[in-house]
Amino acid sequence: MNISELARDKVKNLVPYASARLSMSGGSVWLNANENALSTQYQLSGDYNRYPDCQPPALLQAYASYAGVAASQVLTSRGADEGIELLIKSFCEPGKDRVTICPPTYGMYKISAHSQDVEVNTVPLTSELTLDLPALFAAPDSKLVFICSPNNPTGDLIPRQQIIEVLESFSGKALVVLDEAYIEFAPEATVVNLLADYPHLVVLRTLSKAFALAGLRCGFTLAQAPVIAALKQMIAPYPVPAPVADIAVQALSKEGQQQMRSRVQTILRERDSFSRFAADLSYVSRVYRTAANYVLLSVPDAAAVVSAIADKGILIRNQSSQLGLGQVVRVSIGSPAEMQQLKAVMAELSF
Repeated sequence: MNISELARDKVKNLVPYASARLSMSGGSVWLNANENALSTQYQLSGDYNRYPDCQPPALLQAYASYAGVAASQVLTSRGADEGIELLIKSFCEPGKDRVTICPPTYGMYKISAHSQDVEVNTVPLTSELTLDLPALFAAPDSKLVFICSPNNPTGDLIPRQQIIEVLESFSGKALVVLDEAYIEFAPEATVVNLLADYPHLVVLRTLSKAFALAGLRCGFTLAQAPVIAALKQMIAPYPVPAPVADIAVQALSKEGQQQMRSRVQTILRERDSFSRFAADLSYVSRVYRTAANYVLLSVPDAAAVVSAIADKGILIRNQSSQLGLGQVVRVSIGSPAEMQQLKAVMAELSF
């Protein structure tokens, strides 16, 4: 028997997520993965001969204090990606249930669903990049509704009133999952304060972006206790390595939070400066509004722009495969020096 024949049909036909690292390599300036170039050093204890706690109490309490919720409302996992997977595993019956997504948006919602034999309702955002509420409410029943705000890859915020309307409409019908991976760049837009009023609200968070810890793979799911309890039924025995928990607790300390906010301010300044610069380029027809650490640009030929910039050692990302976006590139905001290098390269291009 050919080993490939043993794989599930859903897996054999699944198109995997094309991460920035898999899609492109090389270069000396990486502005293609929405990482934070402004990193911090941490200390490790080195005492790692025992298995870690499944849910390290110090880490749960640290994140709960930071987010303004109770520790019982926090689950930590291997990035927010594992939170997405756990939600689908815990609440969707394979071959029966659906989830709803609103593209253009983060690709792992769809891939995680299909890998679990869960169908996907696709309700595209409007031309203004807001939720199409009539279409969303008319879609077939689903167990999970995924909303990303700030949205990846567009950077826009979903209006709070729309989120509330979605919560009201799906009360008793589905979980509404708000992906806030980039919320530190627009903290006023968080919906964590709605958790007390809506037991079906779930919020996804991560340390990968503003906290500059993408390599740590540490994420959080915030929800009321019954949702957290369901996720614990499906999570692996030791999902968060002890060194990860040690570093995460340091990052979430008072000093760590201050460092994070300082980095965010630097990134926001660089982002706004780059947006103004890009708007003056003859080959950029649109600079998307953004509340995150990246900027989306409409260009005549996205592949050509990415290639020309990569030839100079700088990686940005082609997002033209995203539904409804056309020819666009996404630029992650790097350090001031990196952004100066990018501007110098882009100023010399013509298309």
